Amino acid sequence: MKSLRKELWFNVPTRRKIIRITGEVEQAVAESGVQDGLCLVNAMHITASVFINDDESGLHADFEDWLETLAPEKPYSRYRHNGSEDNADAHLKRTIMGREVVVAITNGKLDLGPWEQLFYYELDGRRKKRALIKIIGA
Repeated sequence: MKSLRKELWFNVPTRRKIIRITGEVEQAVAESGVQDGLCLVNAMHITASVFINDDESGLHADFEDWLETLAPEKPYSRYRHNGSEDNADAHLKRTIMGREVVVAITNGKLDLGPWEQLFYYELDGRRKKRALIKIIGA
């Protein structure tokens, strides 16, 4: 059994941003030497998400619009959580988008569908955050 633990670090200067991380995760899989196994990628912060979807700018804008409709950033006063930080909306958005993804590794490669890409979604940026990659297999 082989395993690899690796962190990806982000320092997004804006409040929200979607970042494609497929290449970095593929690189970690290659580094691990795992031919058959699983790859977990998860956000290590409660106001960030990791998800799989299409890398299409219109869809990314739709995510922004949809999430802002469900959990608008402002007015800050609408949320009981807001106090020292005005980020309650980011916590709710993360709950909707999810914490992590698990992808099969087959023949040393991520076993993704034809349009699938991996993304880190910063929902309350302007500080250093990380995502964890954990690979296990043979």
